[in-house]
Amino acid sequence: MVRHVTAGVDESSESLAAAHWAAREALRRGAALRLVHAWTWQLTPAPSVPMGMTQRDWAEETLKRAVGSVRAAHPGLPVEDRLVQDSAVTALLDAAGDSGLLVLGSRGLGRVAGFVVGSVSQRVVARCPRPVVLVRAGETFADEHLPASVGVSPDEIPETPYRDVVLGLDTRYPCDELIEFAFESARRLGASLRVVHTFTAPAAHAVQGRTGPEAGPELLAEREHDVVATLRPWCEKFPGVPVTETVSEGRAAPELVRASAHASLVVVGRRTRDARIGTHIGAVTQAVLHHVGCPVAVVPHA
Repeated sequence: MVRHVTAGVDESSESLAAAHWAAREALRRGAALRLVHAWTWQLTPAPSVPMGMTQRDWAEETLKRAVGSVRAAHPGLPVEDRLVQDSAVTALLDAAGDSGLLVLGSRGLGRVAGFVVGSVSQRVVARCPRPVVLVRAGETFADEHLPASVGVSPDEIPETPYRDVVLGLDTRYPCDELIEFAFESARRLGASLRVVHTFTAPAAHAVQGRTGPEAGPELLAEREHDVVATLRPWCEKFPGVPVTETVSEGRAAPELVRASAHASLVVVGRRTRDARIGTHIGAVTQAVLHHVGCPVAVVPHA
């Protein structure tokens, strides 16, 4: 059975961009779209609630507007709406349970300031058992594609190629869920997959003064071999997906941010932790969510 693609919506432009991205992804997957809006009663209504409307009426209106916008853009897509009286985090986590993917808006002060620490989206990402895609305000169909001819929109030329899907790969934890998500995403888009792997030279190299380019071609070749070996079964499973590997010494986050400048999607992992330790996103994923402007998929794995 094909699962829903679920998107959380509120009054923000980020959530509307997320809803439209989720609609396009649902069409690519042959799935239905579910739009979820959560609201809670407050003694003092938020300033956004118009005079003369109850908080529930405004919640219904907010959801109705999002549904109407998506249906107008994608008239053939099945769209289900769900209004939930609960906290946003609880409602979204519940809705994600029987979904194949959860899509949320990513709020920030811009492409550099990025993701808001402590936001609903971040708390959901840290706890969600399903992959979560974070979408910035203003993200459109055209942004997923390579530039078309001057004066021509990709909407007018459906064959305009998609930008690369970028995968951040740590060969110490080459989990199937993460790699398969990236390959499947590239296959659905008909895009190339760019795999980014970084490493730090062992202490022995540092003691001998062999760091950076002086770390030796042997160490670089070893890491390149590890990446190719990790990807080999997936390249065989997805023979139609062109794959390029970028292996370098350094920190992962800056390399992923650089690669994202020409990407339609960046895919990173989130290691699941024991509940007694609490929720955790990881330093690299956290940095990517802060600084990457294109949609980012966070895939949980053991």
